Amino acid sequence: MTMVSGMSEEVKPESVSLYPLGTAAAPEPELLCIFGTGDFGLWASPCSRRATGHTAAAHSASLVFICVHREHYGFLETIAPHLEGKVLVDVSNNLKKDMYPEANATYLQRLIPGAAVVKGLHTLSAWALQNGLLAGKQVYLCGNSGEAKQAVAAMATKLGLTVLDRGSLSAARELEDYPLRLFPEWRLPLRVAVGLTAFFFFYLLIRDVVYSYVERGKDTSFKIMVSLANKVFSIVSLIMLSLCYLPGIIAAILQLYRGTKYSQFPDWLNSWMLCRKQMGLVALGFAFLHAIYTLIIPIRYTAKRNLISLVLKENKTTPFFFDNTKAWGTDSFYALGILGFFLYVLLGITSLPSVGGSLSWREFSFIQSKLGHLTLFICTAHGYIYGWKKFLLPSTYKWYTPPGYMLSLIVPSVVLVLKVLLLLPCVDHTLTRIRQELLFILAYSLLLGCVGLCTCVLMCN
Repeated sequence: MTMVSGMSEEVKPESVSLYPLGTAAAPEPELLCIFGTGDFGLWASPCSRRATGHTAAAHSASLVFICVHREHYGFLETIAPHLEGKVLVDVSNNLKKDMYPEANATYLQRLIPGAAVVKGLHTLSAWALQNGLLAGKQVYLCGNSGEAKQAVAAMATKLGLTVLDRGSLSAARELEDYPLRLFPEWRLPLRVAVGLTAFFFFYLLIRDVVYSYVERGKDTSFKIMVSLANKVFSIVSLIMLSLCYLPGIIAAILQLYRGTKYSQFPDWLNSWMLCRKQMGLVALGFAFLHAIYTLIIPIRYTAKRNLISLVLKENKTTPFFFDNTKAWGTDSFYALGILGFFLYVLLGITSLPSVGGSLSWREFSFIQSKLGHLTLFICTAHGYIYGWKKFLLPSTYKWYTPPGYMLSLIVPSVVLVLKVLLLLPCVDHTLTRIRQELLFILAYSLLLGCVGLCTCVLMCN
């Protein structure tokens, strides 16, 4: 099916007339030709003027959208003379990578050499097209003709889309593979999360279960389901949260060390900074698991059994003694946990496009940066209070290994220290230079530590 659709500069995607009363009639809209009845074709059909044949449609329109699969491009050869000088917009997608030896847009350009082929708009989902949720979405274009790309970009801008030019038609293969990528921004955060989870699970398994069985002859394997898992969730959540703010600090240190903010960052740092949102959401997911698991701990069989045993022991030996310091520590521990989780959720909500789009840049930056570092500080303090004075006890270091909570506090503590050093004012040039050197040494040490930790994680995988 071939449709010819009209679109003028004064008509919005919702086709609502915005002309005031008494003004002159609108100019004749530009005709668009659409070959095919796929998602893009069906989306455009409500505003179609008429359905017509291939030849007549191609002859009357300057922009021609090819909304058919590559195996059906053959009919275009029969109307090739009518497509001379036209702009062909290839919106096709493949079912898998490397399905054809060349990109669909490149093949289309070779098939119709007299036309200007532009690859683009193929990343729009059917759901967004059908529901009219196009405003602010980013689309990619590539083509050999600058004028052709400009014409397609102008049309896309009228629909509320944000256009990004990716250069010549040689980039078509990369653009066609983009819709086939499965959660590309989530790969690094998920890999880090899975690696950290595996590492700390086996680490705590050795400390809490294997050690107890070997040294004391006690079977504590029941801890795996709740107690051990809850520790892993809290550890991974805190480390992932600190990894959201670590790249920004490293970037600031690089700028101070280089003496300019206009130099380009390394590729690994750019990739890290681009996935901070996803890394924070993964951290929030682990925080949710930690909160839920913590709520069910008092109703577990082992918790009830230990409570009954403690009460019986107190009655048989000495009267119950109320430890005020321990009460303060316990209440502070839970209070900081609740407050940190609340701020965690607040950061996650404001990262949603529908919420973040309603905030100004200053408001968004305040929540994600200022409140984000406050969240990291509170959650880190929550971990320190959990440890309390345990680090002084020799029994804490089973088989000479530190507990998991100690390892989880290393990265967030260094991040907070570096952030404080960055905020300290230095009026003297010597002090400024000393601070730069100190920041660089701390950041380099932290980076080596992260590399070592990642190596251990990869070895566990």
